[in-house]
Amino acid sequence: MATLQHVSTAREARRAAFGSYLGATLEFYDFTLYATASALVFPAVFFTGVSPALGAVLSYVTLAIGYVARPAGAILFGHFGDRIGRKRMLVITIVVMGVASIGIGLIPPAASIGAAAPILLVVLRLVQGVAVGGEWAGASLMSIEHAQEKRRGLAGAVVQSGGPSGAVLATLVFALISLMPPEQLLSWGWRIPFLASILVVILAVLIRLTVTESPEFERAKEHLDIARIPIISAFAENWRSILLVILTALSPFFLQSLTATFGLGFAVAHGNSQADTLWMLTISNFLTIFATLAFAALSDRVGRTKVMIVGFILGAVLVWIAFALLTLPSLAAVLVAFVLLTPIGNAMVTGPLAAYMADLFPVHNRFTGVGISYQVAATLAAGFAPLVATGLVGAAGGATFLLTGLVSVLGLVGVVAVILSRTVRMAGKA
Repeated sequence: MATLQHVSTAREARRAAFGSYLGATLEFYDFTLYATASALVFPAVFFTGVSPALGAVLSYVTLAIGYVARPAGAILFGHFGDRIGRKRMLVITIVVMGVASIGIGLIPPAASIGAAAPILLVVLRLVQGVAVGGEWAGASLMSIEHAQEKRRGLAGAVVQSGGPSGAVLATLVFALISLMPPEQLLSWGWRIPFLASILVVILAVLIRLTVTESPEFERAKEHLDIARIPIISAFAENWRSILLVILTALSPFFLQSLTATFGLGFAVAHGNSQADTLWMLTISNFLTIFATLAFAALSDRVGRTKVMIVGFILGAVLVWIAFALLTLPSLAAVLVAFVLLTPIGNAMVTGPLAAYMADLFPVHNRFTGVGISYQVAATLAAGFAPLVATGLVGAAGGATFLLTGLVSVLGLVGVVAVILSRTVRMAGKA
């Protein structure tokens, strides 16, 4: 299918990118908050009466549950996003995401309401997961489909940079509240970051209401190129693209979640203070914002697959060095490890990733195709990364070679998937 004529003004493109960036920032702010709280707070607040180890596992299970709901959200919002437009869906998803996050911050502890506390936590994670399932694909497509062809990689990366931006914001806030006395932190301090989500929600809604609909979707609508049932259309016409995107995204999602959850706790368990380790993660995430944009801009010039292949190979090698450094009781070593894992090991893949995925689907089922592919990969890789990491390190008697070996294998899978994607690419540079 030929690439549609660009019809957005530069101002509309910037507004679309900024509105999408805010949504991605909130998504990853919420994810990082929840992931961090799962490791450091929730076992003591919602899973009392069990051993600390079991409490941590149960907490990670609730993290995974949110990911399980994401594919359903991708199908639901993808259907209407491909049928009636991207803009309306994005206003709905940002509001639902924010309401769920605020609700988590209001749940009473298990000491007050017993089993109802973890049940409420699971319900709100499910709601949040459904909303997030539609958020990322729609946000990315709004930015990409408003952009000029030669800047689609960078336009997609603006949304991708919302990931490290949200992570920076979340880890910064959590690092600050971690300075509180433990009793106050577990009592009410941890709630502050979740309740603060309302500020991002309000700003994002105001921006998104002023953004025009995707020009590519409008053109497809004029030509009656609208799928009757987008999920069937996506699997019938573009099943290869769905499979390749899933295989491509497994490695970056696993590594991203691994760093933010298990890697954080792993560094703390090896003699580094919780607050200082969070600061190191914050610095790394801050650097990732710029690395994501830089590698995406590079992909617009030399080709997305070339940049991503190098990124997969680097990530597969650097993870071994990074986890060796995380065993040292040294903040400098921890910072270097986090930098190897995210702004270097992951950003070369995640920077071009949004445009890479959009290029593999036609407009009439792109929201659904991108969304379901992305969220299935996120569920399989990011959702279960802490549990898988805990199990592999336990099976290895505390050593990390099984875990780092898995990351390397996923990187090689990504290389193969990206190479094969050249045969089904819909648009953009190979």
